[in-house]
Amino acid sequence: MTKLIDNIFICSSVVFNISVSGVYVVTKLGDMTLTQAFGGIVIFLIVPFSTTLLGYVRAKEKKKTLISNGIILFYLSLELVLDYILKIPFREILALHVPYIVVFYAALFSMIGVSLEKNKRLGYLVIMTFFILIACLIYNLLPS
Repeated sequence: MTKLIDNIFICSSVVFNISVSGVYVVTKLGDMTLTQAFGGIVIFLIVPFSTTLLGYVRAKEKKKTLISNGIILFYLSLELVLDYILKIPFREILALHVPYIVVFYAALFSMIGVSLEKNKRLGYLVIMTFFILIACLIYNLLPS
């Protein structure tokens, strides 16, 4: 059963990285409909990451794995509250955006760490999609 939970975690991490990459690219292109679609996929990942956390708790996994999964869920909840419930322009408010970025990268590195621990080969896939995400972020930040 833990192999299934591990695979759900790793697949969710890959989907997360690709979806956030999509958000960066379509935002740069100005397509808000696709931005919302990719963002919705990211938010939906609360379901599989919650499932993996419950599975890891039941399997009595290491605290590091549980904390990492908790960080990911915290980020996804933060994203849900700020972007979809409160709908505040927090990216324009430095005092909110900086902590948000810290939590975002903590979640990304948590995904990488747990993925590598659970399956080295697939962990490298998570790292590759992370670098795709970074490339898409750079593309998004380049002047038009």
